[in-house]
Amino acid sequence: MKKSVLGKGLGALIPDAEKDGAVFEVDITKLFPNEEQPRKRFDDEKINSLAESIKAHGIIQPIIVKKEGDFYKIIAGERRWRAAKIAGLKKVPVVEKDLTDREIMEISLIENIQREDLTPIEEAMAYKKLMEEFNLTQEEIAERVGKSRSAIANSLRLLNLDERVIEYINNGDISEGHGKIIASIEDKEVQYQLAKKIVEEGLNVRQTEKIVRELNSKKQKKETKNNNVYYKDVEEKLQMFFGTKVKINSGKNKGKIEIEYYSEDDLQRILELLNI
Repeated sequence: MKKSVLGKGLGALIPDAEKDGAVFEVDITKLFPNEEQPRKRFDDEKINSLAESIKAHGIIQPIIVKKEGDFYKIIAGERRWRAAKIAGLKKVPVVEKDLTDREIMEISLIENIQREDLTPIEEAMAYKKLMEEFNLTQEEIAERVGKSRSAIANSLRLLNLDERVIEYINNGDISEGHGKIIASIEDKEVQYQLAKKIVEEGLNVRQTEKIVRELNSKKQKKETKNNNVYYKDVEEKLQMFFGTKVKINSGKNKGKIEIEYYSEDDLQRILELLNI
């Protein structure tokens, strides 16, 4: 029985790839990136640094590829390929591996997550993709990438942010920590205004936490006030209907209505109004 390529994570994946086929060199122009790979942004400074290392030492770990016609799709190692082009290499070492599209996507996601090559948003999107397309639970993802389930859950919360806030995180204007705190706010416009304030005033995570606590406290007080006004209005309408004093005692998720009567005849009148 064929084991899942995710069975033991990336650590066991790359060595297996080398066992499946010999390392050989391919014209660098014959390689092309995988469009489904989760990493969309590449740090030019880090790529240039890697290019300098490749100039001095060559590519130490071969690029994992799948042959498609006369060309090769990159499964793992796009950063090395990009750096090799900058370094001026004409050929690069590769290992060919025959994988399904599903397996290629799994490998690409796990490789980038485990090597921390993704932005916080790209990482969250990768987790979401593993859950939606591969039906993995948060616990299963945590086991495969070597992180806690809570870390996966907190990462996924970033996807609830306003698109403008997500862009701030992608650009490095605010940190992942800021984003996780902002995500506790439901209103997208409030999220954006807070993120904007963080950027303009250079607020740290602790200062942001304090602002969010204050915002949530004000919201809770406003909701309590609104509820009190609503219940007062209902009480008045019920009193007009029954012609007697009515009191509503409301709790968090339940409550009770008290209807006063002053004699047996008064009780009978109220029961008739209720068609009892």
